[in-house]
Amino acid sequence: MKQVDVVIIGAAGLMCAIESAKRGRNTLILDHANKAGKKILMSGGGRCNFTNYNIEAENYISNNPHFCKSAISRYNQWQFIKLVEQHGIDYHEREHGQLFCDNSSQDILSMLLNEAKKYGVEICLNTPIKIITKKADNHYVVETHSHSYRCQSLVIASGGLSIPKMGATPFGYKVAEQFNLNVVPTAAGLVPFTLQPYDKIRLEKLSGIAIDSTVACGNTRFRENILFTHRGLSGPAILQISSYWQQGNEIVVNLLPDISLENFLDSAISKHPQQIVKTILTQLLPKRLVNSFLDNDLLEIKLNSLTKSKIHFISSQLQNWTIKPSGTEGYRTAEVTLGGVDCNELSSKTMQANTQAGLYFVGEVVDVTGWLGGYNFQWAWSSGWCAGQYV
Repeated sequence: MKQVDVVIIGAAGLMCAIESAKRGRNTLILDHANKAGKKILMSGGGRCNFTNYNIEAENYISNNPHFCKSAISRYNQWQFIKLVEQHGIDYHEREHGQLFCDNSSQDILSMLLNEAKKYGVEICLNTPIKIITKKADNHYVVETHSHSYRCQSLVIASGGLSIPKMGATPFGYKVAEQFNLNVVPTAAGLVPFTLQPYDKIRLEKLSGIAIDSTVACGNTRFRENILFTHRGLSGPAILQISSYWQQGNEIVVNLLPDISLENFLDSAISKHPQQIVKTILTQLLPKRLVNSFLDNDLLEIKLNSLTKSKIHFISSQLQNWTIKPSGTEGYRTAEVTLGGVDCNELSSKTMQANTQAGLYFVGEVVDVTGWLGGYNFQWAWSSGWCAGQYV
């Protein structure tokens, strides 16, 4: 049996490992994957959306909305950006404060692996965990197929259930349950919607069309592109709202968020009374979309024949489009997992379980889920850094 100070399960714990090793702690990462940091490599289309200029608690979903505040204030986006700059990694800002590598996601992964190597972190890949036990002296024993490791501090950084082809498993939740910690029920987040059969047949011909829109569910609203696909609805605004949606909810989409369509049509009637409705609407939206949302009989009417009720109907169809998704595409394509280890079971300062000395949870396995746009990586960096100060 090998004795170490800290065992971290999951490559998502790299930041924790670096900080732990900086303090002189003998730190080991065990990961069942064959390559460290696969999720980093695939993120942001291979450019890694590694953080965001605008990190606030409001950008996170949790049953305890205050829990994340401590971590994201004590290790914030500016500190991670400083580390990126120290390693000479070129990056750029996209919309909504999102930061991406100019070159490749590999730059971020290499930075973290180099920092880990500099401080002597050992990383063992292809190492699934067989069993974890806690001893009377509050030490933990982690057994793999080839070795057993005894440690003072055990950190679970095994991620959630999203994208199982990347190796996602419920491992972290099972560890929490093993030690009698509550787990908030999980669901796919930042995920495309599937549609009811009728809507799918009507809309699948729009596959590939992207429209700048606002999408609302209840009191939550996002404005970004929506994308029609052959399976349903995707795009940034849809992914964002999906984390707030529950089965049976409707979503409301405004396909023309910058104008009042009723006022626009009133103006068009006075300026171009002989034009037909289709001609005017296809100045604003793709022809395929207009044809799918409105009957041809209405589209062929001359503007000066439009009644107030017809103007209101057209506006409602395009600016207050209400649709009830049949579901989501699930964990297969979800970018994150909602729910996880209950924040009320953990210290927001240390990430240690309140009832299990030496057991820590960081990153996606915890019930803290960020918006699309670098927020989930920042949660991984921040929560890992915090645990790294105490393990």
